[in-house]
Amino acid sequence: MTNPPTRTYRYYDFVMAAFVCVLLCSNLIGAAKTAQLELPIVGTFIFSGGVLFFPISYIFGDILTEVYGYGRDRRVVWAAFAALAFAAFMAWAVLALPVKPDDFNQSYQTHLEAVFGNTWRIVAGSMIAFWCGSFANSYVLAKMKIATQGKWLWSRTIGSTLVGEAVDSGLFYFIAFYAIWPTEQVMKVALAQYILKTSWEIVMTPVTYRVVAFLKKRENEDYYDRNTTFNPFTWRV
Repeated sequence: MTNPPTRTYRYYDFVMAAFVCVLLCSNLIGAAKTAQLELPIVGTFIFSGGVLFFPISYIFGDILTEVYGYGRDRRVVWAAFAALAFAAFMAWAVLALPVKPDDFNQSYQTHLEAVFGNTWRIVAGSMIAFWCGSFANSYVLAKMKIATQGKWLWSRTIGSTLVGEAVDSGLFYFIAFYAIWPTEQVMKVALAQYILKTSWEIVMTPVTYRVVAFLKKRENEDYYDRNTTFNPFTWRV
C-alpha cells in the first residue's frame, strides 16, 4: 500500500521563513536594548526592545496552526529552534576567536560582547521558553478550533496567546534572572512583558483575520487537528 501524496502549498515556506526571521531578529537585535517610557497613570515602564517584535512570531504561529494545522506548525517551531541554537553557537564561536591586537578591533570586540555575549542562562532561557511557549500556543489553538467548530477565530488567537505567552514569559525570566534579580523584580518584569506581548495579539487581530482568510482561500486549506498526534517530538504531519 502506497502512502497518499503529500500536499504542497504555495505560501507555507514563505510563512516559515517569516516566522524564523522575526524570531531571530527579535532575539539578536532587540533583546540587548532595555527601553524606558513614561506613561500616564502607569508611570515608568521598562521593557526589552525585542518585546515589540517577538509577539509577531506568535501571530505567525497562530496563522500556521489555523491554516495548516499543528503538525506543520510543529515543523516550523523546530526549524526556528534550530536557527536559534545555531545563532547562539555562532555568537559564542565568533566572540571566542582571538582578536587582532589593535585599538579598533579591541574596542569592536567589547561592543560585540555587549550585544551578543549573553550569559548561558539568558540563552538557555530564551530557547527553552520559546520552544515550550510555541507548542503550548499551537496546541491550545488547535484544540479550541475543534471545540468552536472553526468559529470565533479571535477567541482562538487571543486565548492561545494568553497561554503560550504565559509559559514563555514565566520560563524565560525564571531561568534567566531568578536569584540574580530580586524575586519581586523578576515577577514584576515578567508580568509587564506578558501584558505587552498579549496586547500586541489583540491589536493585531484584524491583520491576523485578513492573512488567515487570504491563505485559506489561496491554499484551499482549513485544517482541523482531529486525528493529530500532538507529541512535539514527532516529525510526521
